[in-house]
Amino acid sequence: MLLVSALISGIGLGSMYGLMALGFYVTYAVSSTVNFAQGSSMMLGAVLTFALTRNLGLPMPLAIIVALAACAAYGLVVEFIAVRPFARQGSDAWLMATVALGIVLDNAVMFTFGKEPRNLSSPLAQAPLEIGGVGLGVYPLQVIIPIVGVALAAVLFFISKRTRWGVAMLAVAQNRGAARLMGIPITKAVAFAYALSTLFAGVAGVLIAPLVNVHSEMGTLFGLKAFAVAILGGITSAWGVMVAGFIFGIAVALVTSTLGSGYTQIMTFALVILALAWRPNGLFGRAEVKKV
Repeated sequence: MLLVSALISGIGLGSMYGLMALGFYVTYAVSSTVNFAQGSSMMLGAVLTFALTRNLGLPMPLAIIVALAACAAYGLVVEFIAVRPFARQGSDAWLMATVALGIVLDNAVMFTFGKEPRNLSSPLAQAPLEIGGVGLGVYPLQVIIPIVGVALAAVLFFISKRTRWGVAMLAVAQNRGAARLMGIPITKAVAFAYALSTLFAGVAGVLIAPLVNVHSEMGTLFGLKAFAVAILGGITSAWGVMVAGFIFGIAVALVTSTLGSGYTQIMTFALVILALAWRPNGLFGRAEVKKV
């Protein structure tokens, strides 16, 4: 049962990393930039859901909608303030700018929300699942999380292939000059990609909030791991980063359950390094073809 519990927990955790890694994929595919404030976006979704339900008394569904809308709006702010001015000049300063904006948000939340970790109760994370009277050691929410993760990955695939904005984003990713000549608003497409990116991170925050303590620094390590997952899966492959999320999450759960939490970061990041030494472009990524 311990192995089954670890596997289920790992799949649920991997879905969180996969969702956040999808955000890295979206922005990189459209603009060749990534949002290093992704972890802060995840934290924002969790904190706002807690604050809106506990402090303002909003129903959970409405609180989630408002929190996710705020996360998407935050993505627009990140793109407008920390990415667009530097990308237009061909500068890579957006790397530090997105990190800095994430730190600003983390500290703003710390001063308003407080330093103390809070617990967001949910009926889906109170009673562990049982089969034949035997407890599995996992909550219903941990089973729902991967379903939501895969569903959102499928929605992203549908958007990119079947919708006007999705096709526009793909066109910008493939040939920015040709997309501009076709009348595609490149600036809006990039902004949309950033909003979608932080929306995915917000969903991860909302889903994980009842399982962990909610606080202003909760997204820091999640964001770092999600970026590792994006690189591991191949940041040019949407399904690749999602599968890599599952692999990473399962590895984290198995190491923690067998060796203890003290070895988790050492072993999992060592495995990432070994995997990238074997596949430098990620497990499912492709080497970039440069035209000369």
